[in-house]
Amino acid sequence: MPSHPHVWPADRWNTRPVKARVLAVARTLTSATRVLDVLALLDPDGVERYFTVNPGSVFADRALDDYLHALPGFTVLDWEDAIRHRFDLAVACAVHSSMHRLDAGLVVLPHGAGYNRLVTESTRDTVSSAGLSRHELTHHGRVFVDVLGLSHPEQLDRLRTSCPEALDVARVVGDPCFDRMLASLRSRDAYRAALGAVDGRRLVVVDSTWSEHSLFGRHPDLPRHLVRRLPADEYTVAVVLHPNIWSRHDPEALLDTACRMGLRLIPPHQGWQAALVAADCLIGDHGSVSVYGAALERPTLLAATGAAELDPGSPSYAFGQAAPPLDPDGDLAAQIEQALQKQDPAALRTVTDRSLSRRGHSAELLRPLLYSFLEHLDEPEHAPLLPPYPKPVPRPDTTDAPTAYDVEGESEGTEVTLRRYPFDPRDHTPRGFHALSDDHPGDELRYTAEVLARTEVHAERPATRWLADSAAELPGLAVAVAALGPARHLLRLHTGLLLEACAERDWSSPEPRLDPLLLGSAVACWLADGGDPAGLPEHGLTIRTGEHRTRVSFTTGP
Repeated sequence: MPSHPHVWPADRWNTRPVKARVLAVARTLTSATRVLDVLALLDPDGVERYFTVNPGSVFADRALDDYLHALPGFTVLDWEDAIRHRFDLAVACAVHSSMHRLDAGLVVLPHGAGYNRLVTESTRDTVSSAGLSRHELTHHGRVFVDVLGLSHPEQLDRLRTSCPEALDVARVVGDPCFDRMLASLRSRDAYRAALGAVDGRRLVVVDSTWSEHSLFGRHPDLPRHLVRRLPADEYTVAVVLHPNIWSRHDPEALLDTACRMGLRLIPPHQGWQAALVAADCLIGDHGSVSVYGAALERPTLLAATGAAELDPGSPSYAFGQAAPPLDPDGDLAAQIEQALQKQDPAALRTVTDRSLSRRGHSAELLRPLLYSFLEHLDEPEHAPLLPPYPKPVPRPDTTDAPTAYDVEGESEGTEVTLRRYPFDPRDHTPRGFHALSDDHPGDELRYTAEVLARTEVHAERPATRWLADSAAELPGLAVAVAALGPARHLLRLHTGLLLEACAERDWSSPEPRLDPLLLGSAVACWLADGGDPAGLPEHGLTIRTGEHRTRVSFTTGP
């Protein structure tokens, strides 16, 4: 390794002594976030932590720089500064031949579920998986990596072919990212609530790696089609896009319509792991996120296999061939329901086992390796733990519901079964009647809607006045609803009858919530089937969406 002066002029300002300096090395946002999983194994006391970006990746952009500078507890150095100083340890989750310039014990780990992709720009050949090539791991014929972490012994066989001189530094250490997901399983309920998977909704996670061969590259409208074709009260859909997509495109703009219809877009730096833990079903491709989801035994369907860009001997290639396919042009709801009801969650275990070994043990394997480079620090005596992932923060958040729906339903006695589909201005498939909130943009639906709801509780106009004004403006309304609280609303029927509705609380159940648009749609459907409004205060209604039921009572005004 090069020898550089160990000069740290800021040491005189430290309150606690610095016993070791650790450098995290990123090439992309993906590799940056993965390094943090590894460094979580180090006791921060006595460790001064730095981050740098190894230059050259086309996916390193301003977002990566902003992310690193926002991390608490890290000093960000540019590459030229980083190579001028000596560090006890450097950790990277992506390797490049220029890393030989680092003056540190260098530990390299994968930034996905093993090493699988063929990237000739990195490997300078057409047969080596990125991360296992001689071009990446050697400088002037010498291996400069001190530890090459592998997630499975299978990778030793491919390394023996691609760069046999690196076998001496290779160590099978499992996958800390996957193990951290395992440690997060107890947080599943919190993750599901953060993504709107409540009140009987099932969570469908759509994930895509990058490139033209990916799900998003081949089927960019699939997320929008899913939120349009799945009943909004029975499903919630979240999408995870590889950070490399974010660095080259604008997913928020590309998926704006779908997000306004209820799609939850997971930010690139955090949240995808929690989304996988929370998921009921996964729709993906050959990327590592799909492999992780299948390894968590989530029913999985693939919309792309990526065979053209994978090492044919890699587990990800085998995964793409083995996982059940999704037909993006077929009946999406039927295919998802089939996967949920019929797919054996453990069916892909033999394939995912080829990517992920030592499940649940990566921390105990990795921590001693890291501390072996920190000669002035003792490894803690307590068992190493990987902390659970924080709750996801999707865009938009779960309080931003669609503002317009196509509604289908039927009633039997006092039970109304509803299916609401977010309105898509590009999909003119007729579905029942329209229900929309008062703040829905434009007038395209306003004068044909049968249900209108004001969702803001603390509004300027009193509820009774707003209802009267709406009935006068829109004489075709069957029901108008003004929200009074999370589970209490005022309705005006087309006859002029005013009713206050309240969701009833079941013993031992959480406080109920009642969407005013759902309420108005249920009453409109019940009236259309011949229901007598006079019977509502006496008998009430039960609103059914999928297997979820909400009992609603009604009272007339004084």
